[in-house]
Amino acid sequence: MDTWTLDDARKLYHIDSWGNDYFHISENGEIEVRLKDKDPKSQVSLLSIVKGLQERGMKLPVLLRFSNILDSRIQHINESFLGAMKDAGYTGTYRGVYPIKVNQQQQVVEEICKYGKQYHHGLETGSKAELLIALAHIDDPEAYVICNGYKDEEYIDLALRGLSIGVQTVLVVEMPGEVDIILERSRAMGITPNIGLRMKPSTVASGHWTDSGGDRSVFGLNTTQVIQVVDKLRKEQMLDSLKLLHYHLGSQIPNIRDIRMGATEATRFYCGLVHEGAPMGLLDIGGGLAIDYDGSHTDSSNSRNYSTKEYCDDIVEEVMTICKEEGVAHPTLLSESGRALVSYYSVLLLNILDTNIFWNGEDVEANLDQEVLPALENLLYVRKMLNEKNAQECLNDLNYYREEIRNKFLYGKVNMRERAAAEHVYWSIVAEIKQSYGEVESPEFEKLEQQLSDIYYGNFSLFQSLPDVWAIDQLFPIMPIHMLDKRPDRKAILSDITCDSEGKIDRFIGRWEVEKTLSLHSLPENDDYILGVFLVGAYQETLGDLHNLLGDTNVVSVTYEDGKFRLHNELEGDTVADVLSYVEYEPKHLEALIRNKAERAVQDGKITPLERRRIIAAYTAGLRGYTYYETDQEE
Repeated sequence: MDTWTLDDARKLYHIDSWGNDYFHISENGEIEVRLKDKDPKSQVSLLSIVKGLQERGMKLPVLLRFSNILDSRIQHINESFLGAMKDAGYTGTYRGVYPIKVNQQQQVVEEICKYGKQYHHGLETGSKAELLIALAHIDDPEAYVICNGYKDEEYIDLALRGLSIGVQTVLVVEMPGEVDIILERSRAMGITPNIGLRMKPSTVASGHWTDSGGDRSVFGLNTTQVIQVVDKLRKEQMLDSLKLLHYHLGSQIPNIRDIRMGATEATRFYCGLVHEGAPMGLLDIGGGLAIDYDGSHTDSSNSRNYSTKEYCDDIVEEVMTICKEEGVAHPTLLSESGRALVSYYSVLLLNILDTNIFWNGEDVEANLDQEVLPALENLLYVRKMLNEKNAQECLNDLNYYREEIRNKFLYGKVNMRERAAAEHVYWSIVAEIKQSYGEVESPEFEKLEQQLSDIYYGNFSLFQSLPDVWAIDQLFPIMPIHMLDKRPDRKAILSDITCDSEGKIDRFIGRWEVEKTLSLHSLPENDDYILGVFLVGAYQETLGDLHNLLGDTNVVSVTYEDGKFRLHNELEGDTVADVLSYVEYEPKHLEALIRNKAERAVQDGKITPLERRRIIAAYTAGLRGYTYYETDQEE
């Protein structure tokens, strides 16, 4: 067998392609995260973080948040736009606004407002609750709060009162009926609003979220409605309040061509509004800046065929070109990048609890009971006749004879022990065919690797922590965080600990295409085998549900400052009592029920008072416990 090197590990898991210089494989075969680009001392092993957390009593699974990476992303996006503007001679400026819905966690919003203040980075809100967050956290008169979503009187009043205390709120009209209520409330309160319009672009982008653009997109005004709103504002002598045009092509746009076309169309609308007499000044290009999840640098839905620099350069160029043609001043550009801001910020770490091995490499006829051999005669004959020329024929015969044995079992002609031996022999011969003749081109042979792959059971809930994997076939980089100096010897898919057949991951990043299995190591003895799921900072922390009542995982933030690493903002994951209360159970009532039931058992002589005490102690300890698999008990 060829020598295994760290470069082999880097190529196998494509970490240099998707890691974006934040994640690396160290010389001892562990994944390190680099928290500050120019400081080599800011690299820390994920395994060492896990060991430190375990010593402190925190269990896996755990979500790690890296504050420095979030700061780096804010800097990168802002300086990329500002640099593109400077190089092109753009006379406007740039203001970023973070969509709170992408990750509403308090730590995220606080860090963006704190570090982003130097760039006047604002927030985008789509609900009343998000607006309340923004009003409390934005403390910068040059940062914008873009108010999207459906707006009732209370939402509008809050935005207007925010404007009165120095928060630059912009009420974006997404539906025609919102104009009247905005005008009514602004007059009643005596506060002149900043109004924006969301247009429906005819441009339809590729990727998962194509419905954000086009004539049938849910939100936004078509061309006729835009004109109607302009005429309404003019009639009400409120056209001076129209400051912003907004459009949104969708999230994770993989093709730069779609981005350019959207910018061209929107800038034409923007200039048209200026010519109608609106003061304008703000052009909000929405979200869409993609993340290269699979490292392929292509226009697949899990990647992008452009860099952040190209994204910024192209938008600035399109806006400048059209504004020059139309004789319109360059607007302040806003973008609502959320995914590109927070994806790298979080990593989910989980331990593997067990495996289901379909073939462990032992000889096909090893340890076969002599009594079962007659039932296996045909299968063993196939193995005897197997060679390179008839591999496909032998595979067909194996499938036929296995089905024959299964049918005999149904009619009582083969017993359970004979069937079990037949299954073992079948998989062993299939593995031998795959190992020796796996290059045969046929649909059946292409399926062999997946059919032979192991199942690794991970301590997590797909629906709680990685809902996009289940819902839209999103790919996230997944790999071991240690043992990378050793060659992986197993092919596997991942299963979570929910009792749901959909709770699995069987699509992984490959070199040129999606792989059906993941290369992993045999589990080490007496130690955890830990996988990392990377780039999960966007949406995954907020979209999950309580499937099987598995709650939020443990969370901890890692920061590098003043030459030291600091663990902070430790948040314990949900206890069983927590998630029961979410679905309207009262833990104290449940405990009272079990106490009464145990007492009746004592009175009936089924258990002793001491046993009752132990039962109640176990029940209450279960209520206090972590919802995920606990590998050790507290002393």
